[in-house]
Amino acid sequence: MIVKTLPPNSRPIQEDSRNGTNSRGELDVIDVVPEDGTSSLVVRSPRLLAAQKMRTTAQPEILYDPVGIGAHYQNRKVQVLRRIFAVLGPVLSFVFGLWSDSKRGIVVKNDRRRATQLRVLLTKLGPAYIKIGQALSTRPDLVPPIFLEELTKLQDQLPPFANEIAYQFIKEELGAPPEEVYAELSAQPIAAASLGQVYKGKLKTGEEVAVKVQRPDLREGITIDLYILRNLAAWVQKKVKRVRSDLVGILDELGDRIFEEMDYIHEGENAERFFELYGHIKDVYIPKIYWEYTNRRVLTMEWINGTKLTQTEEISAQGIDARYLIEVGVQCSLRQLLEHGFFHADPHPGNLLATTDGKLAYLDFGMMSEIKPPQRYGLIEAIVHVVNRDFEGLAKDYVKLDFLSPETDLTPIIPAFARVFADAQGASVAELNIKSITDELSALMYEYPFRVPPYYALIIRSLVTLEGIAIYIDPNFKVLSEAYPYVSKRLLTDPAPQLRASLQDLLFKEGRFRWNRLENLLKNARNSQDYDFDLVLNQGIEFLSSERGAFIRDKLVDESVNGLDALGKNVLHNFTYLLRERVGLTAVNETPAATVEQQQTLEHIKRILGILRETRGFDPMQLAPQIAQLLVNSDVQRLGQQIANRFTQKAVARLIRQLLAS
Repeated sequence: MIVKTLPPNSRPIQEDSRNGTNSRGELDVIDVVPEDGTSSLVVRSPRLLAAQKMRTTAQPEILYDPVGIGAHYQNRKVQVLRRIFAVLGPVLSFVFGLWSDSKRGIVVKNDRRRATQLRVLLTKLGPAYIKIGQALSTRPDLVPPIFLEELTKLQDQLPPFANEIAYQFIKEELGAPPEEVYAELSAQPIAAASLGQVYKGKLKTGEEVAVKVQRPDLREGITIDLYILRNLAAWVQKKVKRVRSDLVGILDELGDRIFEEMDYIHEGENAERFFELYGHIKDVYIPKIYWEYTNRRVLTMEWINGTKLTQTEEISAQGIDARYLIEVGVQCSLRQLLEHGFFHADPHPGNLLATTDGKLAYLDFGMMSEIKPPQRYGLIEAIVHVVNRDFEGLAKDYVKLDFLSPETDLTPIIPAFARVFADAQGASVAELNIKSITDELSALMYEYPFRVPPYYALIIRSLVTLEGIAIYIDPNFKVLSEAYPYVSKRLLTDPAPQLRASLQDLLFKEGRFRWNRLENLLKNARNSQDYDFDLVLNQGIEFLSSERGAFIRDKLVDESVNGLDALGKNVLHNFTYLLRERVGLTAVNETPAATVEQQQTLEHIKRILGILRETRGFDPMQLAPQIAQLLVNSDVQRLGQQIANRFTQKAVARLIRQLLAS
């Protein structure tokens, strides 16, 4: 008998899980309201609407428990010491070898023998150290090419364990031997990673699948390493006063993620949730999970025919643009980190494939993490303050993000930020890369009382890993440059109060409206995939007519009055000049033209109208019906009344000034 695991996203309804349609071919669209109170439309299929209904009760979920682990190893000191020496011995031997080579004049970075030794060493030390090697394998800017080539093998070319053990796990988890569960199963694993190995198979219903089976004795090996590293972190945190970050918290965050990664039911849930949130993004593909053939130590998912993103020559030979897929990955990561907060914390090249039809496929949803709404908005606000060179605001952002305690004196930190971001003027911040910024900030954090919150470590790991892949494909790739259109779009369209305040900070300085900032925002936002003319028009009107938009509305009216003044003065100036010089009516006084400031405002307005004309969705043939539809909109009518009142106030004030002057 085969045990059928029906986890949160069970599949009682037949559907096409790839396009989110039900058995009638219809899309289910719901309004999702996250913790921050803002709503967004997400396409959900009946499969996903069945989520959270059932979770297997065959085995209790095993969670990371540092207190319980500590109690377990407290009375096993010999076992702990044996493990410490087992790690220290080969590590010190390797380090001594590198020192000896340098003394003999051997260029270590070009020594393939040492690179192979490092890979073998990390493999022998176990999964926790393999994870470190995988992270390094994505940093061509840190690791020499020969070492990079060897470390890349840690992604999916580790030594496999015996088939007999894997088959036994399949039988224990699914209730039947592999030959009864699958129509076909490869004779040997086609990939072996840190926590498990993968076979290619075929279901009896004909679908090609990847079958992942967990390594034996995995939990014991990882647990003792986490225990040792956690105690080391606690000792360093206590003894080294310069270390203010919560190292223990960071280790616990990593432990939580690794324990979740060892539970394949949890990984399947993550894949379903990831599909729900990001499966609609253009050219992003998430494989299907087959829950009937999935349990704690066995995961069966859709087989993906694809190529690693770092295999650029093979991808190019298929006519696929690897750089474009990296752009897709960056856009997806931005939505993960800044929109929904549920993000892939391990995007190494083995987990990102270019499919044969040119899409970016995500694999391995074991190591995922979340970032809460306050942190998400805090990150966007920090980007705005960097662009705006508002380093006082940036320092306050770091307090909100828990890097600084509320009682910290920010006075010396503000000029330090100015030094770090000395080159970050306006859009030129996009020319910086994440690695350079984190390096600069690391030095700053060492000098001032910063602490690194646990959630931040996995965010940086995710971003730096993705940037490493991008640099490998294109050394000139700038992740922040690709990110700025999305941030601009969020500032212009997100109704959250935090981002409206950030938009106001960006557009105004000392009460003066900065047209060049609005131009830059509109230029960048139009490059965002899901931004168009209707979106900016409708949401802009809704915001400007609301109480929240009063400050910006009043200032825009003032600036528009200046623009109309400039236009009227120029027309009158040209007309009176024509009467005096061409017609000869010298009795007519020549009216002065617009001032330089008014002329600049007029030029800005002209350029912004030009940007809007070039925005996706702008169609001059549709303007008349759009305007007619807008005129009956209650928000537009209210906004019109507000603008008319403001214009009237300005006109009356100007008339009084002129009468008093005369």
